[in-house]
Amino acid sequence: MTIDFGRTAKDYRRHRAGFPDRFFDRLMTEGIVSAGDRLVDLGTGTGTVARGFALRGCAAIGVDPSTALQAEAKRLDQEAGATVRYVTASAEATTLPARSAEVVTAGQCWHWFDGARAAAEARRVMVPGGRLVIGHFDWLPLPGNVVEATERLILKHNPGWAFAGGNGFHPEWALDVDFAGFGDIETFSFDLTVPYRHEDWRGRIRASAGVAASLAPDAVAAFDAEHATLLATDFSDEPLDVPHRVWVLTARAP
Repeated sequence: MTIDFGRTAKDYRRHRAGFPDRFFDRLMTEGIVSAGDRLVDLGTGTGTVARGFALRGCAAIGVDPSTALQAEAKRLDQEAGATVRYVTASAEATTLPARSAEVVTAGQCWHWFDGARAAAEARRVMVPGGRLVIGHFDWLPLPGNVVEATERLILKHNPGWAFAGGNGFHPEWALDVDFAGFGDIETFSFDLTVPYRHEDWRGRIRASAGVAASLAPDAVAAFDAEHATLLATDFSDEPLDVPHRVWVLTARAP
């Protein structure tokens, strides 16, 4: 599939929940990220991770190839009172100077990168001893829940979508980090439930790779109408309690 999240930037801003406070607080409590750090966020999208750390005292730069997503990120920054600088570039070639950051982050995006090249670029832009943080925030399709039903519907409308049935763990990315020469690799995870109104869950799903980022507008509308019927018929209670898993890998540059 050809994926362009810029096509769904407004839904992305309104309906894709960012990482929870617990994600930021744990990384800062453990000293992986500190106030005053220069931080580069790869694949920043609407700036969720960059903004979260900027609000906690970091000097944050968000890197993303999509100017449409950056425009929505700037709106969210203004609403939150955060200052983030944005660079239009890829994770594999950020155009940033070498040794210009203490921390490099990547939230909900590593699977879109050439992992080996992105890890090498992260090491290039960070100072010796700098920290790399790769995070994911995934819904969990459990038997009979709304996520499982929604994923079946996405596959009905878009059989080429490859991300159904995930469990929220991504240990394979440790190899990218290993090969780039990072050490002190650690992972942690925690689960939480995120409440969604029907309207917001529909928006969250439209703003996914399997729907508006890859389907034509008429196909998105057909999917959304059937999704609305599914929710009203089989999952009528609001808010929906949607289980999620946060998984994080951290590593240190030599």
